[in-house]
Amino acid sequence: MGDHLPGHVPARGPVPARGPVPARGPVPGRGYVVAHLPGDGVGPEVTEIARHCVDIAAARRGFTVEWRPYSLGARQYLATGEVLPDPVLDELRKTDAILLGAVGDPQVPPGVLERGLLLRLRAELDLYVNLRPSRLRAGVGGAVTRHRLEDLDLMIVRENTEGLYAGAGGTVHRGTEFETATEESLNTRAGVARCVRYAAELAARRRGRLTLVHKTNVLTHAGDLWRRTAGEVAARAGVSLDYAHVDAACLYLVDDPARFDVIVTDNLFGDILSDLGAALTGGLGLAPSGNLNPDRTGPSVFEPVHGSAPDIAGTGKANPAGAVLSAGLMLDQLGEEAAAADLDAAVSSVLAAGAPASTREWDEALRANLEGVAAR
Repeated sequence: MGDHLPGHVPARGPVPARGPVPARGPVPGRGYVVAHLPGDGVGPEVTEIARHCVDIAAARRGFTVEWRPYSLGARQYLATGEVLPDPVLDELRKTDAILLGAVGDPQVPPGVLERGLLLRLRAELDLYVNLRPSRLRAGVGGAVTRHRLEDLDLMIVRENTEGLYAGAGGTVHRGTEFETATEESLNTRAGVARCVRYAAELAARRRGRLTLVHKTNVLTHAGDLWRRTAGEVAARAGVSLDYAHVDAACLYLVDDPARFDVIVTDNLFGDILSDLGAALTGGLGLAPSGNLNPDRTGPSVFEPVHGSAPDIAGTGKANPAGAVLSAGLMLDQLGEEAAAADLDAAVSSVLAAGAPASTREWDEALRANLEGVAAR
């Protein structure tokens, strides 16, 4: 939530290169309502650039986006004491997607925004998949310099509503020497199956390789449920299924990441592995994220994962790449694959030419790239 700033692969797998497509006007029925939650710190700075990129791609590809801003986050909480009012949640349910900047401020106690906004959105909108692409791009120095670009191109599919983040547990005898705190990991067969099913379908569209990551030798009950369910789902989907303990998976990600294509894992392990994947591919500033409702019974939420970074807010140092790539994931989820590929290619092109030093330079370079595509 408060990390410093230092790729995107479309949710349906890599989009093949396409030749120039004539520009066209909006197509009836291809209009989308997107809620914009700029949030705190650098959130407004990076999502504003993401909005610009989406608008350019939309004009290019023949659809429209209506942006609806909502002031949720630390400032809202400090001013009103409210995190996510029910009437606002009802309005968000009626949108096609949500673009979130980042929330967090040192003045807000830990857990207030995380549980009251982020985890509540995941639960209320049934965002049961967290999708985290990890892709090494040209011009980016990964944490392990011997890795080739083709070694790091993977997807981490994290179960997003159960596990240790479900909120089960509590504290008794607080403040005494007998204080006891518990956190319970809740795993349902239905919740595991639907998450693995999404991951298996994603693997089938990519290279057909799915890896389950857990800790079955210690977490024997939850691990057994995950392993049995994953085996059944993968067999039905026709994809190969490998398994790795989470500690071994961390080692493999650093030492031999090419062994992975799609990783599926539980909430806590996915939280940790996806940040390791970000570190290996250029840092949190380049890392996109999608909190998905694959059943499309409500909007999905897309956000960069670098946090609000309040110490650099307003300094012009914020890196908008993660927000732009998250917006690309959003466009892909909406069915606008070509526009998603435009944003992905723009970020890759800017990085390959040498990452800009300032937020303004990033904005100018991305616009020039996208407008150059539109001009051809």
